Amino acid sequence: MRTFYTAFDIERLVDRGGQELVIEDLDIVTDEACDLADRMGVAIIRRTSLPTASSAVTEIAPPASEATGSGTKGFDATASDIAAIRQREFATLHKIHLANCSQGAQPVRAAEAISAFVANWRDEGMDWDYWMTVVEESKAMFARLINADPEDIAISFSVSSLVGTVASALDYRGMRNKVVTTEIDFPTVPNVWFAHERLGAQVDLIPVSSQGDIRLEEYERHIDGKTAMTSIPLVYYRNGFKQDVAEIARIAHQSGSLVLVDAYQGLGTTPLDVKAMDLDIVVSGCLKYLMGVPGIAFAYTKKEIRDLLKPTATGWFGQVDPFAFDYHVNYATDGRRLETGTPPATAAFPAKASMELLLEVGIDRVSQRCDALSMHCIEGAKARRLPLISDFDIAHKAPTTSITVPDAHGMEAALKQRGIVASARGDVIRLAHHFFVTEEEIDQALDSIQEILGR
Repeated sequence: MRTFYTAFDIERLVDRGGQELVIEDLDIVTDEACDLADRMGVAIIRRTSLPTASSAVTEIAPPASEATGSGTKGFDATASDIAAIRQREFATLHKIHLANCSQGAQPVRAAEAISAFVANWRDEGMDWDYWMTVVEESKAMFARLINADPEDIAISFSVSSLVGTVASALDYRGMRNKVVTTEIDFPTVPNVWFAHERLGAQVDLIPVSSQGDIRLEEYERHIDGKTAMTSIPLVYYRNGFKQDVAEIARIAHQSGSLVLVDAYQGLGTTPLDVKAMDLDIVVSGCLKYLMGVPGIAFAYTKKEIRDLLKPTATGWFGQVDPFAFDYHVNYATDGRRLETGTPPATAAFPAKASMELLLEVGIDRVSQRCDALSMHCIEGAKARRLPLISDFDIAHKAPTTSITVPDAHGMEAALKQRGIVASARGDVIRLAHHFFVTEEEIDQALDSIQEILGR
């Protein structure tokens, strides 16, 4: 079995006093791990097996890009590679985890990161500088996921709080006071916008179609010269419909509207490039496909629009110098402008660890794997004649596949009794895989749904 070594393994080795990492022929060391080993003085030694044990020799291991025959970081998405990562990172996963649209599975490194925080808190009592270093590192990881600069990122406690801060930053007293949002947003986002109607916002809610999507023509019809903000999701939480956010941003910008993208239901499985897509604001939490915990979320703001944002929902970390302890508002000039109170340091530890894993695997490879699993799931649901509502072209589909059932919460409970973790929403049961899930596990879940429904 091939073993997959990451930067986290190097950190653990050094913490334990080690200075050499000995690996086998087929093992892979990521580029990040090689770079960190070089900086920390760790020798990576590959053991090359010859016909007899006595003739075994060692050589310095090449970086992962050489080992995989690829110029890009990560692994080749073969079954053996995925199995190796699953063995290392999800060794404690004892159920079929298909609820990633609600709560991601727990990577081993995320659990170890939480333990590291608890141990540090226990031993040091307070280690503010270290905790804030991890907070900044988690922001940098998020920036890498979306091709942003670390200084463009804010950290907070939830997407709800971040959208609330953005909404409080707009001036609704002029002619441009319209906010366009949608019925495919998670309700928390429209909740925030509608709450600002008493301050002058005019909210235009685009309805979802009977096919469970929204056509681009609808955005062209609703967005106009009065629109201050177009607030959209990357993915519809109910059925996995994935939008062309770059094209929607182009439509919005033509009318002078800013664009906010809630990427929660897709980030971690879908490549998102905020610069290439020309997105103004992107928000996401970590507990779904980023495989973190509740209580932490991030926001990107484009440099060119930042001075337009003057949030009334602010706090000491949203100021130029939090430790000046100034009572007057002096907004931060970087992404921290959207921050409020003390950052969620505890949640930053597993968030950093899990995002590091995704970056090491490679989002493009994760996306390719998830697309293949989506096609397998759709075909499997059709073959079993299950009432599918996620039959989208793969370019417009996230990993969530939804099936209409009479009692969604009852179905969720029945599946859990069979060792399958799925997610109920309204009248659907959602099967939401990640890259480490197997085709056999999806088949088992579909068979179970079919049996429970008595089909």
